[in-house]
Amino acid sequence: MSKSEISACTTEVKPYHHGDLRRQLLDAAANLIREEGEAALSMRKLALAVGVSRTAPYHHFSDKQALLCAVAEEGFRRFRRIVTTRLDTAEPAVVIDEAAIRLFIRRYIDFAVNNAEYYDLMFGGHLWKSEQLTASLKGEAYTSFKVYVDQIRCWQKARLVSSTVDPLRYAQVSWSTLHGMSRLLIDGIYLDSEAVAAMSDAAANMFWQQLQAA
Repeated sequence: MSKSEISACTTEVKPYHHGDLRRQLLDAAANLIREEGEAALSMRKLALAVGVSRTAPYHHFSDKQALLCAVAEEGFRRFRRIVTTRLDTAEPAVVIDEAAIRLFIRRYIDFAVNNAEYYDLMFGGHLWKSEQLTASLKGEAYTSFKVYVDQIRCWQKARLVSSTVDPLRYAQVSWSTLHGMSRLLIDGIYLDSEAVAAMSDAAANMFWQQLQAA
């Protein structure tokens, strides 16, 4: 970008605390994606939305691809906070049952549907197939899945579920099922909320029966 191009920007630049700018940029990017779609997002439009110079976002993200990966990372962090409940074996009062599985399913689907701007990036093929996929995004995705697998192992250790269940395969199949349901909702293929609720209950029953398999 030339000096003349930079000086041509007449947008009022707001003061900001440097340590907060990355967070502001991530939040603004997610908002722009939700309102206008990923294709409409640009580094220039992001700077305008936050009220900083055109070059400011580049101090935190090398390009749009890096920005999208960072938004997806934030999505995985939010996902973990909302849908996961770690079971500490030191807390025997914590019980896993079909109702808990049902709650997990509903939280998963609610997150996906209500945070599609994150979810689409978290599991979007255009990011995962890209040669510019960041190591940090891979790490966040791996951590989210590992939390789920480790939770099942904790249940087994506490003798709350069958020891014959393969935690990895169970996690892969159940996660894939919930992802499929979520995509059908996000894409507008499933619109009947009562039917979705019934599907969620059926999935919870199947998942729970599998966990109890002898």
